[in-house]
Amino acid sequence: MYAVISREKIHLPPGSVVRMPGTWQDYCALRDSRGDGSIPRIKFRNGEILLMSPLPRYGREANILADIVKALLDSETRNYEAFTPITMDIPESGGIEPDYCFYIDNWQAAVGKDRIDWQADPPPDLVIEIDVTTYTAAEDYAPYGVSEVWLFKRSGLKMYHLQGEGYQLQSMSRYFPNVDLPALIAQVLQVAAERGTGVALRELRQQLMR
Repeated sequence: MYAVISREKIHLPPGSVVRMPGTWQDYCALRDSRGDGSIPRIKFRNGEILLMSPLPRYGREANILADIVKALLDSETRNYEAFTPITMDIPESGGIEPDYCFYIDNWQAAVGKDRIDWQADPPPDLVIEIDVTTYTAAEDYAPYGVSEVWLFKRSGLKMYHLQGEGYQLQSMSRYFPNVDLPALIAQVLQVAAERGTGVALRELRQQLMR
């Protein structure tokens, strides 16, 4: 495995993860070196930079989870705004790139937005992140005030609600309180693996229409 990292260019093999010490300025330089791209994924916290080059499975699972959220919201005719890829950062403090973020209660605050001021604008209501490393933690989103964080791990979906200044693991989503999301997601992913993503999502939408 190799990794070439500089302020001008970043090369990482698919599936690789690199952790290294760095400053806020280092993080900004690496982030900006990608131009309009979003690979590798870059995170900064506590004087450390994480770079990750995702595998195809990573992107597929992120998109399926986001499509499940959209299907649930559409089934209830609820408005929302969704963003991906997106970089959330607070200067000199931290930077993180969730796979998807949703504005649900605060959807009107995000309509037509080209840029979001993470220190002034309302935060996303829901963030989804596929956790393929031990580096991901719900607490990374506390400085932004994200109400709910989903971390999808190999063991399944973990949902965290912001309570005070920290997150608590919960069994239900505050946005879909009547849905067994871990079971639903596992079902959709199984169908997607066996018969294709399109089939899985069409069957989900048909199920929600009953």
